[in-house]
Amino acid sequence: MSVKRKELPVVGWRELVHLPELGLHAVPAKIDTGARTSSLHGTVLEEFERDGERYVRFAVDFAQQHVRQVCEAVHVDIRGITSSNGETQRRYVIKTPLKIGGVEFRAEISLADRRDMRFPMLIGRSSLRRRFVVDSGYSWLQTPEMKVTKGHKP
Repeated sequence: MSVKRKELPVVGWRELVHLPELGLHAVPAKIDTGARTSSLHGTVLEEFERDGERYVRFAVDFAQQHVRQVCEAVHVDIRGITSSNGETQRRYVIKTPLKIGGVEFRAEISLADRRDMRFPMLIGRSSLRRRFVVDSGYSWLQTPEMKVTKGHKP
């Protein structure tokens, strides 16, 4: 029995992504099917309430450009997230629109200290599921402003 599946757009192992409600555009992101939750480099500044909803204000630092963007988002939860080194950290989780190529959707994103990582954002499999397939042999497949690159060199 064959199952007819919808053709999904293909992402490479890295893409530039957009978080329009946060005012963040062309954020370099690593596509990581080994991670369940997407994460963004962010330093939590404060929690507050607006119109009965919990929010978090946080700063996203782009060290190479010497830029700090202060953002606000609905605070969904604080969860224990296990990092790649096996350590569980309590992280704020926000829900905000995420755009990869021509596909925009609401994604849950944990705020993490990623200053020692090559990419300020990681896209996990929960965000990819039923929206994209991954071709890890290429970069920038959904990033028209970048030249498609074959191979794995950062």
